[in-house]
Amino acid sequence: MTSLPPRAGRRCHNAVNPLHSTVYFSPDLGKELAGVGIADPSAAYFASRGAAMGAVGAGTITATFYNFNHELVARHVPAVWQSATPEEVLEARLRAVDSTLRRLLGEDAVASAEMTEAAGLALRAAEACTRHARPLYAAHADLPVPEQPHLAYWHVATLLREHRGDAHLAVLLAAELDPLEALVSHTATGKGMAPRWILATRGWRRSDWDAAVERLRTRGLLDGEGKLTEAGTQLRQEIEAETDRLDAAPYEHLGAEGVERLTELARGFLMTALAAGAFPGDLTG
Repeated sequence: MTSLPPRAGRRCHNAVNPLHSTVYFSPDLGKELAGVGIADPSAAYFASRGAAMGAVGAGTITATFYNFNHELVARHVPAVWQSATPEEVLEARLRAVDSTLRRLLGEDAVASAEMTEAAGLALRAAEACTRHARPLYAAHADLPVPEQPHLAYWHVATLLREHRGDAHLAVLLAAELDPLEALVSHTATGKGMAPRWILATRGWRRSDWDAAVERLRTRGLLDGEGKLTEAGTQLRQEIEAETDRLDAAPYEHLGAEGVERLTELARGFLMTALAAGAFPGDLTG
């Protein structure tokens, strides 16, 4: 293991992860899944992210995704698997990834030596990921690595995302933040999803949001204006630091030079994708 600069792993993750997430905001995903019989946006998200686990029920999706209202999940799962099998969904998702990355990055970037290098570096990092207590990571780790470099890079970005995400959920549980409290406190940092997007996509009502705010105020984590208190800021920082600790292995395995290079390459791809309109302008804040 190689000692890394402080937060180097987090910075690398923050550069790699968003390119994975572009597919969930891409019209290509909706088009591909509609082609296999899944037209509802929520059903499409649950199916496309959960298909690696097989035809699981609503409880498994709620548990592993964490911040969705179970009522919304149960509205679509397991019924979604009657429209398409997990294998059909995974194939449709990969087709959507291919068209999305080609559109956002351009053919030259997709075919570039830099893309091949980034995929190789990320795959090397993922060699140190572990399956135990990481269900979404473990399910995706069982999938084959695509041959084309841009698809391989997206696949391993998924592995690194879910490896960190599974650990993050354990940290949220230890911090005694329920799903909506986690969302509210993250939004209060200024880095989380905007409330209107959360309410529109996660199945929560405004009354649920307000109740979570009140619970956080009672704990002394939010002030009267809904902003993080000193204790709230400290808790969120501790959550990220503990997540870093539990997610350190892949980046330590890659080493400082490799992490720096992967971060550089990933940021380049991300900036190109952002300039091409990969995400809604009002998504965060």
